[in-house]
Amino acid sequence: MEYEEFDNNKSLSLTRFEKMLKTNRILFFDSNEFENIISYYLENGKINFAKKAIKLGLEQHPDSSNLALFEIEILIFENKLDNAEKLLEALILSEPSNEEVYIQKANIYSKKKLHQKAILCLNKILDFNPDNAEVYSLIGIEYLFMEDFENAKFNFIKCLNYDDSDYSALYNIVYCFEILEQNNKAIEYLNTYLNTNPYCEVAWHQLGKQYLFFKNYAKAISAFDFAIISDEYFIGAYIEKGRALEKINKYNEAIENYKLIIALKDESSYPLLRMGICYNKISNYKKAIQNLNDCIQVDPQLNKAWYLLAEIYYKNQKYNSAILSIKKALEINSEKEDYWKLYAKINIGLKLYEEADIGFQKVIELGEADESIWLAKVDTLIKLGEYNYAIDILEKCYELFEDKSIILYRFSGIYFLQNKIEDGIVQLKKAISINKKNKYIFKELFRVISKYKYLEKILK
Repeated sequence: MEYEEFDNNKSLSLTRFEKMLKTNRILFFDSNEFENIISYYLENGKINFAKKAIKLGLEQHPDSSNLALFEIEILIFENKLDNAEKLLEALILSEPSNEEVYIQKANIYSKKKLHQKAILCLNKILDFNPDNAEVYSLIGIEYLFMEDFENAKFNFIKCLNYDDSDYSALYNIVYCFEILEQNNKAIEYLNTYLNTNPYCEVAWHQLGKQYLFFKNYAKAISAFDFAIISDEYFIGAYIEKGRALEKINKYNEAIENYKLIIALKDESSYPLLRMGICYNKISNYKKAIQNLNDCIQVDPQLNKAWYLLAEIYYKNQKYNSAILSIKKALEINSEKEDYWKLYAKINIGLKLYEEADIGFQKVIELGEADESIWLAKVDTLIKLGEYNYAIDILEKCYELFEDKSIILYRFSGIYFLQNKIEDGIVQLKKAISINKKNKYIFKELFRVISKYKYLEKILK
């Protein structure tokens, strides 16, 4: 067996290690080199290479606890928990103050859902290292698994006290406040934290989101501004600021804010989508369509952009463009009732009543149909001459809905269309007696009939 020492350069170590795997030569690596090689493979998801390095490393350095811990980490990853636990017990005996040993043992308990045992294990580290921020964070996570949010919050706060740059802990603290419905306390905590960390963009961003919860948009926007001052590339702060500006109808300011995101070379479709929405709100349809088309160029699968385009075209009676856009939206997501409602309305504009009926039926099948959808379906069936089907639906509506007159006016018109004159007159008089203001329904749906002399008298 041939051994060869070489330069302690990480890149060279990796190159030589992989060259060694392709040959029969066995090279010598010191334990630090093995640790670097293994870390690289684990970080890049090359588990088999990592396992080979661990095996060879332990052959050359059988007393290395760090290499043994890598082996334990792999065993835990492969869910071979009992094997990992045996190795850990041996390590604890030889190195009772090795923090990583207790962390891995706690990891095993956690995987077995023995979270209280994991916490006890992690607390042992605090006996000899009480200022360990990472351990407080790990304990906090175990409490999260147990849904004990008060204790989780307490430990994440401890973590942040020892390491005020641990933004993961900061996010978890805010999360705990939110779950506990302590948003006011979250604001207090974040303001206290910002007194000592005034340029923490994450804290300002989280503070802004808490103000949004209380619909205090002025304070929210101010917090997002401070987040941007702290980090001018913080896209999340620009996004939240834009949404807050939209909430108070400052659409032009929101547009300028979204333009800043694009200027930061953000290639996502989101700012373009929001700009399209804002331009639509201020009735600048040309700009809205332009931004939504740009948005679709970036993300052709963004169904909301297609839907909004269809909505704008429909609003402007450009039904042919509208139907193409809504069909694209439905190709991407056919489970949205709003999309089917708009599909039906556009087809009514195109006088394609069979297609409109399909749209209304889809809304009903999705379980989101209200009174207006049922009645729109009935009106479409009337146009299609499907009178008996329309009557069946109206009978159900009569049982379900409070305003009987809007149903009776339709019953009446259908009976007239079927030459059931007496039934039609009875239903019409009944509808008028309930609510004569709704006569317009009969006049709009049955224009020709409503002009008959004998009906004009009744309607007057």
